[in-house]
Amino acid sequence: MNKTFRNNPVASHLLLIVFSLLMLYPVIWWIGASLKTTAEMSSPSIWPSTPMWENYTEGWKFSPEFTFGRFFGNTLIMEFWNVIGGVLTSAIVAYGFARLNFKFRGALFSILLLTMMLPGQVTIVPQYILYNKLQLMDSYIPLILPHFFGGGAFFIFLLVQFIRGLPRELDEAAKIDGASVYGIFYRIVLPLIKPALVTVAIFTFIWSWDDFFAQVLYLNSVGNFTVSLALRMYVDQFEIQWGKLLAMSLLSVLPSVVLFFFAQKHFVEGIATTGLKG
Repeated sequence: MNKTFRNNPVASHLLLIVFSLLMLYPVIWWIGASLKTTAEMSSPSIWPSTPMWENYTEGWKFSPEFTFGRFFGNTLIMEFWNVIGGVLTSAIVAYGFARLNFKFRGALFSILLLTMMLPGQVTIVPQYILYNKLQLMDSYIPLILPHFFGGGAFFIFLLVQFIRGLPRELDEAAKIDGASVYGIFYRIVLPLIKPALVTVAIFTFIWSWDDFFAQVLYLNSVGNFTVSLALRMYVDQFEIQWGKLLAMSLLSVLPSVVLFFFAQKHFVEGIATTGLKG
């Protein structure tokens, strides 16, 4: 059977098309459902009889005080600082563990890896108490600040593995030329770990964008809501505005899709080369 598909490109392409359609079916249904009325949601047909484009326009208006663009803006501002902080600080910490010799380096790196085993529910309570005492509730600081302290153990570990795969001869040559530790990091290491940094940026963006739990915990005012919290407003005790909800949720995934599309080359390269480097 394998020889049949290898020798017959038409059959192999048809098989790939069938599996692609199966994978894309939920997205196709999602697009069709975003144009349906509430009464048509239970209909087995994918596409509505009369597309309700009003779901997008009315859903975008949201309320007299705010449009959905306000929530997109809030989320993108938060994501900008999350990505900057996560990429920058994780690269700095990873460089220290991978290239610098200091006391207790092995023990501290082991402790760092152990933190990856802690469920988020274990640390969320002391974090909430801390931010509450610092009067930082209903602001983006509790959502942004952790990304400026290493960006997360997983990202540090990923970059450490990548940096360890770089030849140390590059560092020695730079030292001979008079470069300092900071100069080696900025001029040698950072340009070479660009694929891994793109990987960290994409993961940081997507995970922060979808982090509903932390956002609902720290944000209270509607004016500060992110996209995830705004989508929840379409669900009330008596009625779910399915058309508007699905329309806006479809728009909410576009930034992640666009980001992955333009950074796919570097993302795949970063994942592949990180796995190969020891």
